[in-house]
Amino acid sequence: MANDNYIALLKNSGVAAWNAWREQNPIPVDLSGADIRGADLSGANLIGVNLSGADLSGTNLSGADFRVANLSGADLREAKLSGADLRGAKLIGADLGQARFVLRSLDLLGARLSGAMLIEASLRAAHLGRAHLDFGGPSGANLSGADLRGASLSGADLSGANLSGANLGQADLSGAQLVDTDLTGADVTGCRIFGISAWRLKLERAKQQSLVITSGDEPAITVDNIEVAQFVYLLLHNEKIRDVINTITSKVVLILGRFTDERKSVLDAIREELRKRDYLPILFDFNVPATRDITETVSLLARMARFIIADLTDPSSIPKELEAIVPSLAVPIQPLLEGSSRPYAMFKDYWKYEWVLPVYRYDGLEPLLATLAEKVIAPAEGKVQALAERRSMIEAELTKPQ
Repeated sequence: MANDNYIALLKNSGVAAWNAWREQNPIPVDLSGADIRGADLSGANLIGVNLSGADLSGTNLSGADFRVANLSGADLREAKLSGADLRGAKLIGADLGQARFVLRSLDLLGARLSGAMLIEASLRAAHLGRAHLDFGGPSGANLSGADLRGASLSGADLSGANLSGANLGQADLSGAQLVDTDLTGADVTGCRIFGISAWRLKLERAKQQSLVITSGDEPAITVDNIEVAQFVYLLLHNEKIRDVINTITSKVVLILGRFTDERKSVLDAIREELRKRDYLPILFDFNVPATRDITETVSLLARMARFIIADLTDPSSIPKELEAIVPSLAVPIQPLLEGSSRPYAMFKDYWKYEWVLPVYRYDGLEPLLATLAEKVIAPAEGKVQALAERRSMIEAELTKPQ
């Protein structure tokens, strides 16, 4: 069939006849540039069809199967796509503008929407997991309730977008524009947010945990708040404001340890317990290639910390990290060690520093968490207070009239 015959069959014979023909003729179908405006194609089998540049504006495509179809540059304005399956489809440069309230429950798993126009479009409750989205300009898109877990939103302009209640867990937001973006009640756990531009966000009830603020070629630094994330990164990379760190009263707790699967589960559990107690835990993973000097970075994070928890079990980078911190910074350090093994050999050199607390030994994760408040946090807070009192005494002595 020629292209015109495909169009005639699709528009005039009805969806049932079209689907029956597709089953009997599993061949590539080219409908590029076709004018199918206003047609009723609900439930149509459009798997793998080339619809690039096609005019589908106002078309009823509810429940249509567009898996791996090419819709690049297609006009889908005001189209009804409720329940459509667009898994793996290409929508590069497609126009979905004005499609308010009619794109609900879409399955866009793995779809490519780079450059798609979503002006005032509604993708409410759409499933966009692992989709590649780059809208290319202020969209004001309605993505409320959308499932964006693992989606690639790197460089996307989400200015003015409604992402309230959306699930963005583990999504890549690197370099994204988030100006006046509504993230009320959204879940952004584990998002990569290096290089984002975030201004006037709505974050009420948003779940913000383990946000990765570094690029892929840097050690992974995670924090629990977008505003805090930007501040921490700024402190790490802006020489002019680093001196203010010493004057900041914070609830930051730096967690150091081994980032193997087994050991990281312990560090993650400690971080969760600290969150429950209103601390701001920071995990720093040194087990990836670093583009910044480790000594400089760990010293900077330590200066921000109220205290440090260092798990000495199965040490790898811990000796270098503590070497950068202990001799020069009077920051309380609570060492942990699982089981009956001895600390690494050089650790004994730190007993002369009063801010290094005795090693707390634990036997398994559950006992550690059960005693964390009493045996880990309380001694660290006690040392914070003791050091503060000593500084006050020294300052008073130095300012005493002669």
